[in-house]
Amino acid sequence: MSTLAVALTGNPNTGKSTIFNELTGARQKIGNWPGVTVDKKVGYTRYKDRAISVVDLPGTYSVNARSPEEKIVIDYLMNTKLDLVVDVVDSSNIERNLYLTVQLLEKGIPLLIDLNMQDDAKRRGVRIDTKKLEECLGMPCVETVGRSKQSTRHLLDVFTSTVMENYQPSDLVKHHIEKVEEIEASAKSDAEKLEAISEARYALIDNVMAQAVDMGNVGQSRSEKIDHYLANGVLALPIFLCILYAVFQITFTWIGQPIADALDELINEDFLGFMTDTLTDAGVADWMVSLVCDGIIAGVGAVLTFVPLIFVLFFCLSFLDGTGYMARIAFIMDPIMRRCGLTGKGLMPLMMGFGCGVPAIMGARALDSEKDRMVSILITPFLTCGAKLPIMALFAAMFFPDNAANVVFAMYIIGVVMAIVVAKGLGGTLFKDKGSTFLLELPPYRFPDMKSVLLETWDKGKGYLVKAGTIIFAASVLLWVMSNYNFSGPCEIEDSILATLGGWMSALFAFHGFDTWEAGAAILSGIMAKETVVATIGILYGVADVSTEAEEAVDAAAQMMGTDMSTAFTTMSALAFMVFSQLYTPCVTALGTIKKEAGGWKWMAFSAVYMFVIAWFVSLIVYQGGRLLGFE
Repeated sequence: MSTLAVALTGNPNTGKSTIFNELTGARQKIGNWPGVTVDKKVGYTRYKDRAISVVDLPGTYSVNARSPEEKIVIDYLMNTKLDLVVDVVDSSNIERNLYLTVQLLEKGIPLLIDLNMQDDAKRRGVRIDTKKLEECLGMPCVETVGRSKQSTRHLLDVFTSTVMENYQPSDLVKHHIEKVEEIEASAKSDAEKLEAISEARYALIDNVMAQAVDMGNVGQSRSEKIDHYLANGVLALPIFLCILYAVFQITFTWIGQPIADALDELINEDFLGFMTDTLTDAGVADWMVSLVCDGIIAGVGAVLTFVPLIFVLFFCLSFLDGTGYMARIAFIMDPIMRRCGLTGKGLMPLMMGFGCGVPAIMGARALDSEKDRMVSILITPFLTCGAKLPIMALFAAMFFPDNAANVVFAMYIIGVVMAIVVAKGLGGTLFKDKGSTFLLELPPYRFPDMKSVLLETWDKGKGYLVKAGTIIFAASVLLWVMSNYNFSGPCEIEDSILATLGGWMSALFAFHGFDTWEAGAAILSGIMAKETVVATIGILYGVADVSTEAEEAVDAAAQMMGTDMSTAFTTMSALAFMVFSQLYTPCVTALGTIKKEAGGWKWMAFSAVYMFVIAWFVSLIVYQGGRLLGFE
C-alpha cells in the first residue's frame, strides 16, 4: 500500500506545528526548501497499518506569492500530488483565518478544515457550528485541540478514511469563484482587481460567519490583559531584560553549569585518564597517545563540556517562543530598532543569531526592503551565537567564578549594543534608503507544548553536536599536528607551525594584554569555527576543568606548556579577550553565507575586515580603560 501524502497549511500561530509534532514525534527531518532558507519539515507516522507522510508547510496569511513562504505554499500545493491538504484554523480567530481558506478554495484545492484551538475558542465564548460550516464551504471540518492525543487520533482516523471523496465546493463557494473569475477577466487595473477580489472574499467570509459562527460576547482576552503589563510602554523593556537575565542565571548558575561541571569531570578526568592508561598499557606510540589524549580528547572534550549550557539555553529560548512572548520582543524593540533605521521585524532574524549566525543571515531574506536586508546581514555576526558561548563560559568560569552568569550576560548585551550602533552607522552611510513598515501578528499567550519545545531544542542543539563530531574533531587533529610539527618535522611546541602563526597574530595585541602566541593561535582558529577557540585553548593550555571552582582546578592542572592559563591572562586581559571574541570576524561558514546572501566577495571581505577592526578597538578600550580605573 502506498504512503499517504498529507500537507498541513494555515496561518502562523494556529497550532499547526504542534499538530505536526504530535503526529510525527521524533520521526521528522528538518531541512530547507530548494533555493530558499525557509524550514522544510517532513515527518512520518503509521496508523492502522498505513504509512503516512506529513509535510508542515510554512505559516502564511495568503498565497499571493509575494514572500518566499507564500510562494512555497502555493507552488507545493499546486504542483505536488497530495492525498490530503489540511487547513489548520485558529478557532478563536476564525474570521481572519478563513481568508487563507477562501484563497485555497479559489485555487481548486480540496481541504480538510481543522478547527484547532477549540479550548481557546470556548474560553473566549466563540461557538462554531461545524455542520453548518461544512455546508457553507462544502468541505469536511474537524474540531481539535492540538496537544490532545485524542484529537491526534481523530485526525489520523480522518486521514485514513475516504472522507474527501464525497466533498465538492458548496454552491456558495462556487458562486464566489465565478465572481472572482469575472473580476479577473474585467478591464480593471491590477490594483482595482485586487481590491474587488478582496471585497468579494470578505463578503463570503461575512456570509459564512453569519451562518456558522457565534462570536458571543468576546471581551478582553487573557493575552490582552497580560500584554497590559508585559508590553507596557514603560515596563516592557525592563521586564524583557529581567527575563533574559533569568535565562542566563538558569543556564550558567542554577542548572546548566552544574551539569557542565559533572560532564567536564567525566570527560577530562575519568575518560581522559582511562584512555591515557589504556593506550599506554597497550604499548601505543607516544605520539599517538598525545594525538588522542592531548589533541582529540582535549580539543573535542573542551567543546563537549558546554553541551549542557547550549541545550539549556536553547530550551529556555524555545520555551519563551512557545509562550508567545518572543513575538512581543519584536514590538518592544521596534522603537529602538527604528532609531537605527530598522524596524522591529528586523529583530526577528537577529534573534536567530543567538542560535547560529548562518540561518540568521539567511533569514534576512524575509525582510521587505533591501536596506534592512543588507544591514541585518552585516550586523548579525555581532550577536553571541552558540559557538561563541563556550568561549564566554570558559573565561567567565575561570576568571569571574562568582559572577560568571553576569559576565556572560554582559557579553550578550555588548553584542546587541554593537549590532545596534553599527546598524545606525550603516543605515546613515552605505545604505541610505527608506525603511519598511512593520506588521506582525501577536500570538495569544499559552503554556507551550513541551513536546514541541523539546524537539526544537534537540533540533538546534544537535547542530552543535554535529560540529563537535566533525569540524571540531578535524580541527583538533589539525591543531595538534600544527602544534607538534614544523616544516622540518617533529618539534617542541614553541617552534611549531601553530606557534609561528600565533606569534604573527599576537603582535596585533601588544596593548591588549593577551599578546601570547597561544592567544593568537586561538584567535586564528576561531575564524575556521568559533568553537575551535575553546578546542585550541584546551590543547595548548591543557585546560581540564571550567567549573565554578576553576581557579583551584586550573592551578592544579598539568599544563602542556608548563604555563598556567590563570597566569597567562589577568582579569582585565581575559575580559578584553572575551570582548574581542564576541565581536571579531565571523567563522568561514558565516562569511561564505554573507557572500552568497549579499551578492559578492566585496561584502564578505568588508564584513571580515570591519568586524576585526571594531573588535580590536573595543577590546583595547576595555583593557586600557580597566587598567586606568585600577583593575588588573
